[in-house]
Amino acid sequence: MNLFEIIVRAIIIMFVFAAPVSAKLSVKEAVVKIYTVSNPYNYHEPWQMWGQKIFNGSGCIISNKRILTNAHVIRDQTFIQVRRSGEAKRYTAELERVAHESDLAVLKVKDESFFEGIEPVEIGDLPEIKDKVVVYGFPEGGDKLSITEGVVSRIEHNKYYHSSSYLLTCQIDAAINSGNSGGPVINRDDKIIGVAFQGLQDGRYENIGYMVPAPVIKHFLEDIKDGVHDGTPDTGLSMQKMENPDMRRNCLMTEKQTGILINKVYPDSPAEGIIKPGDILLSIEGKNIENDGTIEFRQGERTFFGYLMQKKQINDSVKFEILRNGKIREATVRLTKPLDYERLVSHERYDEPPVYYIIGGLVFETLTLNYLMEYGTEKDWYINAPRELFNFYINGEPTNEQREIVVLVKVLADEINVGYHDFVDAVISSVNGVKISRIGDLVRGFEKNRGEYHIVEDIRGYKMVLDRKKVVESGERILKKYKIGSDRSKNMHNN
Repeated sequence: MNLFEIIVRAIIIMFVFAAPVSAKLSVKEAVVKIYTVSNPYNYHEPWQMWGQKIFNGSGCIISNKRILTNAHVIRDQTFIQVRRSGEAKRYTAELERVAHESDLAVLKVKDESFFEGIEPVEIGDLPEIKDKVVVYGFPEGGDKLSITEGVVSRIEHNKYYHSSSYLLTCQIDAAINSGNSGGPVINRDDKIIGVAFQGLQDGRYENIGYMVPAPVIKHFLEDIKDGVHDGTPDTGLSMQKMENPDMRRNCLMTEKQTGILINKVYPDSPAEGIIKPGDILLSIEGKNIENDGTIEFRQGERTFFGYLMQKKQINDSVKFEILRNGKIREATVRLTKPLDYERLVSHERYDEPPVYYIIGGLVFETLTLNYLMEYGTEKDWYINAPRELFNFYINGEPTNEQREIVVLVKVLADEINVGYHDFVDAVISSVNGVKISRIGDLVRGFEKNRGEYHIVEDIRGYKMVLDRKKVVESGERILKKYKIGSDRSKNMHNN
C-alpha cells in the first residue's frame, strides 16, 4: 500500500467515526445549566414578598441566540445566571418571554461571548410512538451534564402541573427529575422534539417522564415573534361527552353522527352569539369529533379535539360544524381569548403581584389559587384551605354578575375596627350597596360613598360598619403602623 492510499484511508476513517461524534458534541455544548433566584409574592400579606429562593434547571441554545427552558424554572425570578456544559463561568441572563400556560420561556444573555462556537439546536417535529430520544439536563445529585435515553411511549393531552392547562404532552420512559426541567429532548437527527418538564407524581411508577412536545414549542415561538406573548386560544365553552346513546337520540343525532354537547357559553366568550347551549359540535376544521371529545390527529392516534384550536394563534379563526335542533350548520369563531380566561378563581399565578386594597385596616384581595395554597404545604394545602373558598376554585363559574371572588383577607387591628378582628376569609357581596363583581367595584363602592358610614356585607349576610370620617383619618396611621407602603397594589388599575 503506497503513501497516497494510506492517507485516503485515514481520511475516510476519520470522517466515518468523527461525524456522528461532532453532531452529538454540538448538542452537548448547546445545553446550559440555569441558576434562578426567585422571590415569590405573599398572598396572605399581599404587600410583602416571601424572600429569596434558589432553583436550578436546564435549557438549550436555539436560534437567534436564545435559551429555551421551562417557565417554572424561572418563575418569580429576580436574578438568573446560566452556565454552558463543561464550563465553569456563569453569565447573567434575562427573561425575554414566558408562557406559563405551556410552561415555556426563552432567555437572553447580553454578553455575546457566551454563544461563541455554539451551533444552535433546531426545533423538530412531533415524534412517533416508539421513537428513540435522548434527554439532556442537570438533574440534582451532581453538577455535570446528564444524558439519558428512552423512547416515546404515549402522545395525548394532559394537565400541565405548572399551569393546570390541558395541552398536548409526550410521555417518555426516561425519568424526569428535579433539575432536568427545561432540558432538551433530542431525536436521532439532533433536533429538539420536546422540553423535559415533569415526572409522574406517583411513587408506584418509575422511569416515566413528560415533555412539552415540538408543536407546543413552535406555537410559543411563533406567538412571541412580534415581541408579545398572547397565549393559547380558548373558546370559553363548557362541554359534555355524548357517549350515552339515549342522550344522542334526545339531541336528534343520527346513528352515524358523533360529537359533544355544549352546556354553557361563558361571558365574553368569542363564540357568544355564534354557538349556543344545546348545540352539538360535530367537527372542527373538517375533522370529526367523536362522542368522547377526541379527534384523530394522525392515523390511529387520537387526542382532545381542542388540539386543532390550540395550534392556532390568538385572533385566528376556527371552523366548526354544529348540529342545532337536528339541522347541520357551519360556525366560524374568531379566537380572541387565551386559555382559561373564563375561570372565576384563577389557577396559580406567577410573576405578578396579588391584587389588593386596604381601607380602615380591612385587607381585601382577589381570590386565586396562590392564596389557597398558602394554607399549607404542596401536599396538604387543599386540606387546610377554607372549604367555601376551595369550592369556589373547584366549582365556581363566572357569570355576568360575578366575574371574580373578592375576599376579606384579614383585619389589621386598630381602634376603628374593634369587633371585626377575627373576620377572615369572608367573601364580599356588597360595599355601601354596590354589588361586587370584581375588586374594582369594591374600590368604587368605598371611594364614591359620601354617607356617614361604610357598610360591608359578605355572602352570608354578615356586616361590618365603619365610620367614614374615622376611616379617612386612620388611613396613613394604620399603613405606617403595619409598615405598608401603599393602600392598594400597583396592578389595581387593571381591575
